[in-house]
Order: sequence, then structure tokens, then C-alpha cells
Amino acid sequence: MKTITTHLWFDNQAKEAANFYLSAFEGSKIKNSTVIHGTPSGSCDLVIMDVMGHEFQLISAGSFFQINPSISSMITLPTTDAVNSLWERLSVGGMALMPLDSYPFSDRYGWLQDQYGVSWQIMVSPNGQSSLTPVIMFIGDNCGKAEEAMKFYTSVFDNAKIEEISRYDDGEGAGDAAGTVKDGRFTLEGQGFAAMDSAHPHQFALNEAVSFLVECENQDEIDHLWEKLSAHPESEQCGWLKDIYGLSWQIGSAAMGEMLSGDNEAAVARLTQAFLQMKKFDLAKLEAAYKGE
Repeated sequence: MKTITTHLWFDNQAKEAANFYLSAFEGSKIKNSTVIHGTPSGSCDLVIMDVMGHEFQLISAGSFFQINPSISSMITLPTTDAVNSLWERLSVGGMALMPLDSYPFSDRYGWLQDQYGVSWQIMVSPNGQSSLTPVIMFIGDNCGKAEEAMKFYTSVFDNAKIEEISRYDDGEGAGDAAGTVKDGRFTLEGQGFAAMDSAHPHQFALNEAVSFLVECENQDEIDHLWEKLSAHPESEQCGWLKDIYGLSWQIGSAAMGEMLSGDNEAAVARLTQAFLQMKKFDLAKLEAAYKGE
């Protein structure tokens, strides 16, 4: 199955943030760290790391986009002490969006934005299991479309299904319409995701600062996902696209990731210049550029 990575865009703090997450999450590790030269943002640090079995990619590429809570990571931990401890580590220099407390849906839950702007929801696991799940919040013009989006994404990806949906009742939430999604769970390529509607007047929206990078096996898979997902031609660049909800995706390949992390600087430079000229990636041309053909 394809790997779907959470990609975080920073101004110049990718390495610093990666080290912060290493200290915050027990068992986390950096899988690769490299520098991509010759981009429009100059030389960019790129760090790939594992956090609770979920892959994150952090890049320092300039102050073009600002991370916000429209996409967060839901962390479940087996004990209240574990929740308290992680909250204490992640909240240094950050701010609470929902204070760590007891709520009707959880004995111990909190939502915070860390010092780098990344959002984390932390709660005691209902089944004693630890997990990390990306959560997409549908707000503004997207509010009320969470269920539609889950159906769309599970139709696009293989090995995908909607697991469960809980809905708002009348008068529940901050003006949320009855029947809209309070908590929706679905899987794409065997990886868990969550979605929720929120009618609260949030002062942010989905943007490129948090995207999902899909590693495809071949050109046919790239072509399929690109055709199904891309809804804003003006946003297509360097393997990036935006879907009908404004969510950003990067459609790449495992082979390209391996080439970018290689030690042959001249080959990586050729590859970089080749992909900077593309919208949808052409794997044959990228491999030829890497080889100098």
C-alpha cells in the first residue's frame, strides 16, 4: 500500500522542530535529513521522521504559508499520566486551544498549538491503545462537507473505507447543524484519518502549510491520483495540487524520495531542476535527469 506522509512547511525551523518532537515523543526518530539546493526558496532543509509510527516530513522553505489548526494530529495514549506528560512537553512555548481537562467525550483531553504552530489533540485512549491520527477540520465554506469528503477520498484511494461517523445532535456544538459530522473515521491505504465539521467562526482555513504526501509506485498511480484529486489548476506545481475542498496533496513516488536523499549532489541538483519545471511528475523524465541522460 502507498505511504501517506504528513508534510509540514516551516519558514526556517524544520530541523529545530524535528529535534523538539524527538524530545517530546518517546520512540520517535529521524529517518533522513538532507538539504535541497537551488529551489525558489534557496537551500531547504528537509527532515523525514517517525512519530508514533506515522511519517512526518518537515521542510524549511520560507514564510509563504502558516500552519494552523485546520489540520491537527489526534494522539491517544493509554493513561492519564501519559497524556499529562506529553501535554507538558508539547505545550512549552505554545498555547492551549482547548485546555487539558475532563470533557463529556473524554476523561482527559486537550488541544494545543505548539511553539511552531503545529496542532495536537491529546486524549486518553478509550481502548488502552496508543495512536496518531491526522484530523481534517471542515470549516467556513467547507462546513457540513466532512461526510461528502470522506466518501470522495475513499472513492479515490485503494484499500480505503469509512469506519464510523458520529453526528451532532440539535443544539450541540457551536452552531453546528444536526446531522453534520462531529467525528468521522476513515482509512486510506490502511492509514487512519479523521474528519469533523465545525461551524465556529474560525479565522483560518486549509492551506499548503500542512499537506499529505502520497508515495506512488509508478506513473499510472500518479496519473490516477492527479486526475481524481486536482481541482485547482493554478495550484499545480512541483507535484503539488489542491482538491475541491482546498486540501493540499503532493503526489510523488518512493523512488523520487530515495533519489533526493542520495549522496550524489550533482544528480540531486539535476533532479531538483527537473521537478521544479513540472506540475504533475513524469517519473521517466525525473529518473533520466537524475542519471544525467
